[in-house]
Amino acid sequence: MRISVAADSRDGVAERVVAELRGRGHEVVAHGALGDGERADWAWACELAARDVSEGRADQAVVCCWTGTGASIAANKVPGVRAALCVDAYTADGARTWNDANVLALSLRLTSDVVLGEILDAWFEGRPSTDAADMANVSHLEEI
Repeated sequence: MRISVAADSRDGVAERVVAELRGRGHEVVAHGALGDGERADWAWACELAARDVSEGRADQAVVCCWTGTGASIAANKVPGVRAALCVDAYTADGARTWNDANVLALSLRLTSDVVLGEILDAWFEGRPSTDAADMANVSHLEEI
């Protein structure tokens, strides 16, 4: 899978995210502080990663900033993106299952290496729900 990754700094788990994704066999496209010569600010970096998803250059994205909040807000401004700020595996699983989230937002400050692994396991094992009500909710997001 091709995954776009953005971070506004190399603090916390930023570099670990890239290493973990590559270790799982994914192709990584790096943005912001993780890329070369790009603006590192969270709004710009996370927009680039989200646009990679919305425009088909990446299957999914992982966006990161100190709290993860700004990263998720920036990504969710891009049409077709459903970014979820996840602080644990349960939230990541729910985001994939009930929200068909295609962008994972992480806090560089709060996410430990162990929790990162658990979140990524849940994220990649999760599948969008086929329940009609769940699908209707996700579909409605395009109308909002």
